[in-house]
Amino acid sequence: MKIPRSSGILLHPTSLPGPFGIGDLGPEAFRFAEHLREAGQKIWQILPLGPPGKGNSPYQCLSSYAGNPMLISPEMLVEHGYLSAKDIASPPRFPGRSVQFETVKKYKMTSLRKAFAGFSESPEYREFERCAAWWLDPFSRFMALKSVNRGRPWNRFDPKSRAPESEIRFQKFVQCEFSRQWANLKARCGALGISILGDIPFYLEHDSADVWSHPEYFNLDETREPKTVGGVPPDYFSATGQLWGNPTYRWDELEKDGFTFWIERLRATFERVDLIRLDHFRGFEAYWEVPAGETTARNGTWRKGPGERFFDALHKALGERIIVAENLGVITPEVEALRRVCGFPGMVVLQFAFGEEDSIHRPHNYEHMLAAFTGTHDNDTTRGWWKSLRKPGNNGAGDRHRAAAYLQLRADEQRDIHWRFIAAVMTSIALLAIFPLQDVLGLGSEARMNVPGRARGNWRWRVQAGAFDSKLITRLRDLTHLSGR
Repeated sequence: MKIPRSSGILLHPTSLPGPFGIGDLGPEAFRFAEHLREAGQKIWQILPLGPPGKGNSPYQCLSSYAGNPMLISPEMLVEHGYLSAKDIASPPRFPGRSVQFETVKKYKMTSLRKAFAGFSESPEYREFERCAAWWLDPFSRFMALKSVNRGRPWNRFDPKSRAPESEIRFQKFVQCEFSRQWANLKARCGALGISILGDIPFYLEHDSADVWSHPEYFNLDETREPKTVGGVPPDYFSATGQLWGNPTYRWDELEKDGFTFWIERLRATFERVDLIRLDHFRGFEAYWEVPAGETTARNGTWRKGPGERFFDALHKALGERIIVAENLGVITPEVEALRRVCGFPGMVVLQFAFGEEDSIHRPHNYEHMLAAFTGTHDNDTTRGWWKSLRKPGNNGAGDRHRAAAYLQLRADEQRDIHWRFIAAVMTSIALLAIFPLQDVLGLGSEARMNVPGRARGNWRWRVQAGAFDSKLITRLRDLTHLSGR
């Protein structure tokens, strides 16, 4: 699959509007896809779709393969005959404009169990169960055991506990319904000419069905706790580095099995999306390994990753696929050499362009094989970033001056900084130009999706119904046409 010079919007489905406290795969998702087409966009970027664990992060999921039950649309359950219109006519009041995860989870799971009560196995369900059995069976059993063990981590399950068949069957029903709803949305996007750019995390959550079912691929001790965990070392952005806490891989064991574990993760993700952003690409060349129990990432060691051997195996198994390599941070020549050998576009982020005199993130330094972003899910919004440069104690005066000079931005034009950023990546030579919906809407820090290192309050932002209006759609469409995307 080849992709032309194009542009798109980053918006995770949980951020869509709707009456059920969280965005889902229902009517608002189809409406957003229509808006993308009207605005001339060809890409819808999303975050991982899996069921999140503690913290509600889509990057800390209970499975690489399962879908998030919170994304299942109650309206589509009615349309499919599992619920009546009366069942969803009076959803609870969800306070505020952001996702209240616990309240939403209680409502959605109650609705799903009610839908399951009227479920009978259809040919469609039996086909899904057969085709997905290789991951569906262990995941459903894992979730059933987790329920019996009251949410304890898998390595603390009672060895005498048994997974109730009724709960296993419920979990399979939920995954079948997620798969059906996602397939319908993806088909509609395809009909509209919209490609979906998905995301695959480098590391996996320790308390997940993946690690539970394949502990041999992870560096665990005799109690099945991690011996070593992933992160990145201290750098310009953090004096202590970043300590993620996920168990590191035993790449020797993975390679003995032909990297099948990783290849199947990518194969399954490509069945749901058209393109993939490969998170923490540098970890395939070398990764920072920290002894478990450390409180910071200071005392780690660089370990060699599988490098080209893995990507050769991936290409043989899956053929040519479009992968965007997330190569942000401190990147070595060896990492860039691996990316170029693989032929993957890298990433640049315009918000990173002005902290030094001549950054690779400035548009005049771009090359064609790049995905250019105004910001990512881990960044502040562009307007929020711009405002933060003026806060007391922030040494951002130089960044602000360089950005204003580079973009030829007068003082009376600074309220339009987000559109200047969008225009800069759109008119660049980069193959792909991506921007969060928050930047199209010109929102501030209140709309930020994630603050790395902050334990609570992330992933909650939602767009208000009607915010992406005809005026913005027209402005974006005109800019897209003028920039040849």
